[in-house]
Amino acid sequence: MTHDEPTGDQLVLVLAALANPIRLRIIARLADGREYVSQLARDVGISRPLLHMHLQRLEAAGLVAGALELSLDGKAMKYFELTDFHLTITPPVLAAAATTLTPPDATKGPPPQENP
Repeated sequence: MTHDEPTGDQLVLVLAALANPIRLRIIARLADGREYVSQLARDVGISRPLLHMHLQRLEAAGLVAGALELSLDGKAMKYFELTDFHLTITPPVLAAAATTLTPPDATKGPPPQENP
């Protein structure tokens, strides 16, 4: 996420990604610096598959970035770090973002519920 004002769709994606305590813990841990997946899972206290699910949401929102690296012994290790994001939420920012929201598709029914 850039320093520009987000579009409505970007803002919804970011706020949905942040609206989960596990994802907030992941961000808090990564604020200390980048970390590889196995250690990050141990630090946060969750399984690697669950961590991957949360990291996918954070990555899709532009809050974290992952990179695959090889260790000295040739083992592939995926590292994650925070992106340089800045989010300021004010009534004018929300109003501007709301004007750019993608209209709902009436043929698809109500939007899906937020999953963990």
